[in-house]
Amino acid sequence: MKAAKGRTENQLALIEEWVSESIPSTRYQGSKAKLVNWIWECTKNLEFDNVLDIFGGTGVVGYMYKRKGKTVLYNDYLRSNYLIGLSLIENNTIRLTNGDLERLLRRQPEQRYKDFISKTFKDIYYTDEENQWLDMVVQNISQLDGPYKRALAFNALFQACLVKRPFNLFHRKNLYIRLADVSRTFGNKVTWDKPFADHFCNFVYEVNGLVYDNGRDNKALNLEGFDVQGDFDLVYVDPPYTSRTGVTVDYLQFYHFLEGLALYDTWDQYIDYKFKHRCFKRRDNPWNDPRRIRHAFRRLFERFRHSALVVSYREDGIPSIVEIVEYLEALGKKVTVETLSYKYVLSNNRSTEVLVIAV
Repeated sequence: MKAAKGRTENQLALIEEWVSESIPSTRYQGSKAKLVNWIWECTKNLEFDNVLDIFGGTGVVGYMYKRKGKTVLYNDYLRSNYLIGLSLIENNTIRLTNGDLERLLRRQPEQRYKDFISKTFKDIYYTDEENQWLDMVVQNISQLDGPYKRALAFNALFQACLVKRPFNLFHRKNLYIRLADVSRTFGNKVTWDKPFADHFCNFVYEVNGLVYDNGRDNKALNLEGFDVQGDFDLVYVDPPYTSRTGVTVDYLQFYHFLEGLALYDTWDQYIDYKFKHRCFKRRDNPWNDPRRIRHAFRRLFERFRHSALVVSYREDGIPSIVEIVEYLEALGKKVTVETLSYKYVLSNNRSTEVLVIAV
């Protein structure tokens, strides 16, 4: 049952019956949020009933296939991304309530709160008051009943954290950009200065509306891609992008703060304190290594050679589109290539988004 979408600016009540017809909004670099309709048009005539979204990321492609009635297995090696998949892919019916939201937004007298963010990230990403709020809310989330409610709350918290960050990233210590009293040619100071609680409530409302039951047993996993087991009709592959010059997109380093929120109780173990912005220690990842990424592609294609393979990549990457086609044709696949000119967030240049479809 759908309820009216209208609400006043200060209304925090959740309309639990409302189901959004849109896909999740997201501010992650490389998100396919604006490309899902194109991806669907390119793949809708393939014969498939279930989908593995093996590098699930923001979940927008898996969520699109879920809305199209497919059984979806979402996977991502980042814990923070997995929680997004858990909240909107695996979860079919659970939503946060008004009572949940009220409890999340206030200190609970029976709880002893840690101040890890306040101490560790002072003057790095957020103000002292904002850090204290984050310490409180992330610990309140842990007290919610059930994994789906906790995942929904984390999803909303991640989005709130992103909108209050210059460039929507955590790649450097740059709180001063927000606080400096200067004219700006980028960003939105009104958004940056809006209280965390307001952003959080708005995103709770949004993710609640995206909870959708497609009548299928969808799942979310938190594994390295090569460790996913099972057979699938279609495997959607959207790995980290490595440019022709060898520059790679390392999502852990861009969004390490969100990963830390998801691993709050053990966060300290992962931080590389040599860096002022308190990023995570680097993990060995062949998808972020220009010397090994070609082998990673071939290994993944061989693993799922009996599935239809749909690969999202860019024309100027390592490996090249010609190489990717050659890898797939060597497995006996019939390959088609679709292209779309597209401008990514945080980039001033247009690039060609490529969809390699192998059946």
